[in-house]
Amino acid sequence: MDKIIELVSVNKRYVNEYYDVEVLRDVGFFLAAGEVAAITGPSGSGKSTLLSIAAGIDRPDSGQVLFEGVDLTTMDENRLGDMRSAKIGFVFQNFQLLRTLNAMENVAMPLVIAGIPSGEIEARVRAALAETGMSDRAMSLPSRLSGGEMQRIALARSFVNRPAILFADEPTANLDLKNARQIMKLMLSMNRDHNSTLLIVTHDPDVAKLADRVYELRGGILKQKRKPGRSRK
Repeated sequence: MDKIIELVSVNKRYVNEYYDVEVLRDVGFFLAAGEVAAITGPSGSGKSTLLSIAAGIDRPDSGQVLFEGVDLTTMDENRLGDMRSAKIGFVFQNFQLLRTLNAMENVAMPLVIAGIPSGEIEARVRAALAETGMSDRAMSLPSRLSGGEMQRIALARSFVNRPAILFADEPTANLDLKNARQIMKLMLSMNRDHNSTLLIVTHDPDVAKLADRVYELRGGILKQKRKPGRSRK
């Protein structure tokens, strides 16, 4: 079983003059290629912090974050940025679309940053928009899109660089039930079609039950819960 990502004894503490909080305590887990995992836990338990550390956006106080066998904690910011552009996708609950760019331009951003030739960028962006059912909204600004449409554009953007792993932070939190179900179905379908690995932070048990494995983060400690039934096919 090839490990795409592995966290080894990861610790993270936030300290200032008002508080001292141990957010992650000796956290360890790994994900294999094509696997879907969910992290659950109460609000403020550090789920988003864990996701950011796993994605190389934040750094732990100690421990290792191994991506395809390479320790992200030893990389400088330039190498980390290049690796994220080439290998990682990220979906946020508030979409994180640039308001002054249309849908096509938003989807293209990871490829522009990665220095992909312009002709290839257009082809890959149009393919990603078609995959998410958003071809007819390619020239629309985010202000002209619904919440569900914005999250579809965000999904197209996250998959356009063909990531080895996709991190999703509460991807359905700002959507109604119908759109939430559609987005999860689409995300799982794209994950399967691209053979990428998916790590989801969620408070929604209906989302968590779709995962291969479910973890709970509480009091800084990550525990694997009993494997739930799932229906991803």
